[in-house]
Amino acid sequence: MVPQRQLLSGDEAVALAAFDAGVRLGAGYPGTPSTEILEYFAQLGGRAQWSPNEKVALEVGIGAAFARARALVTMKHVGLNVAADPLFTAAYTGVSGALVIVSADDPGMASSQNEQDNRRFAAAAGVPMLEPADSQDAYDYTLLAIEVSERWSIPVLLRMTTRVCHSKTVVRPRAALPAPPEPDFVRDIRGRVMIPSNARPAHRRLRAKLAAIARWNEAEGPRRVTGQGRRLRIVASGVAFAHAREAAPEAAVFQPGMTYPLPVEAIRGFLDGAARRVVIEEGDPCLAEALRAEGIAVEAKPEMYRFGELDVARIRRILAGDTEPEPAPAPATPPRLCPGCPHRAVFEALRDLDCIVSGDIGCYSLGVLPPFEAMDTLVCMGAAVGVGLGMRATLPAEQARRVVSVIGDSTFVHSGITGLVEMVYNPPSTGHLVLILDNGTTAMTGMQEHPGTGRTLDHRPTGKVSFEDLARALGISDVLVVDPTVNPAGFRELVRERLAAGRLSVIIARRNCLLAAGRIKEYEKCDEP
Repeated sequence: MVPQRQLLSGDEAVALAAFDAGVRLGAGYPGTPSTEILEYFAQLGGRAQWSPNEKVALEVGIGAAFARARALVTMKHVGLNVAADPLFTAAYTGVSGALVIVSADDPGMASSQNEQDNRRFAAAAGVPMLEPADSQDAYDYTLLAIEVSERWSIPVLLRMTTRVCHSKTVVRPRAALPAPPEPDFVRDIRGRVMIPSNARPAHRRLRAKLAAIARWNEAEGPRRVTGQGRRLRIVASGVAFAHAREAAPEAAVFQPGMTYPLPVEAIRGFLDGAARRVVIEEGDPCLAEALRAEGIAVEAKPEMYRFGELDVARIRRILAGDTEPEPAPAPATPPRLCPGCPHRAVFEALRDLDCIVSGDIGCYSLGVLPPFEAMDTLVCMGAAVGVGLGMRATLPAEQARRVVSVIGDSTFVHSGITGLVEMVYNPPSTGHLVLILDNGTTAMTGMQEHPGTGRTLDHRPTGKVSFEDLARALGISDVLVVDPTVNPAGFRELVRERLAAGRLSVIIARRNCLLAAGRIKEYEKCDEP
């Protein structure tokens, strides 16, 4: 019997659909707003794991799908940048099972360094993309993504956004998909080994698949049409569909569930004869540009609405042609490092020493705010080391000696290790100092585990990466592990000494996050024989 309806977030709905469909493996890297998908999948009993970064997670998913298994890979939007290399080639190789890749976009940058629109990735990589508008869609489209992936042997992108990920709506689960065959490996050298002689025909096969998927999407792909209005007709994707229905109840609204390849002719027929034809979409004008390229005259939203999330009020303004400046948001209490956070001693030292700080992404990014204001750059995950080295290599010596790279433990594993290799391979003449802030958890996204904690996603013991051993193995002899909170003045002097020494140094500032410390003790007790 199919379970009764449930109240679920979009993230939970994706996880439930994956579980109901018999997904064998879920892999990802925690990043808001996608984190809860794998956590809920694990709670349901699915096999889920955190990978060091999104590229590795996708490669693991590709391997599972090569073995005829159903695989789910999750990440936030900027994570797809990290995973882009395998994504583009996996479109050529195709898959033997099913591979669904969730890209959780963050319009308005609630917790991100940019608000890129990952619908661009679908067209660039040549993979189909589905866009849910609510939790029911998230459930249904996850199942549909698996069906499309298996039917055409192609990876499928599921583009979520912050509002869909975190809002709860009613979900009515449906009967499970037919069970897939048992995992098994069948050799296909020409199909999977992408040397140029194999990749050229693979590209042609990919384009043929996309043409077939486009024909299917035109004829029977997922879509919803609400309203009967002839004067105003709206094409809206994702959560903008729900907002548009409320903002313009008199309009007819078309929601394309698969937005790449787009059902152009179905939309053309829907818009035919309408006095006014408007496209409403969060982020970039992807749909509007695609329809205009096909000769369909539509109104796109004004440029000012390209930024931030859409809501009912903003869509009413769009439909009214209102381009007056929007009211300034109400002032909010800025985020800050927690009282007693071990990172505080680090940023106090960096501030007092007037360091030039190449920073990174994590809760320690808050070191840029008062009272510390001790971070000068923040680009992307893992960039702290490389950016710091670039400044060291080019600044006048008196400035270069003030440069410090600051990176967190989870971020270091994610993409900071290669920066350390660069430091050893191309050492600046003034030396360099890297601070690894090890608080024992992935704090910013909700206390998840990572390879440096020695525990898996469900907190069971596993292999543990030792940062100090890794640094020494790379050839860095000056490696120290300290608790910066024990003697903050002594820590400040240690940083001063290493900056003056003019050699390569790594200081691991190790102290468990206060919010995670209690949990970590409990996990460690459970690990004891």
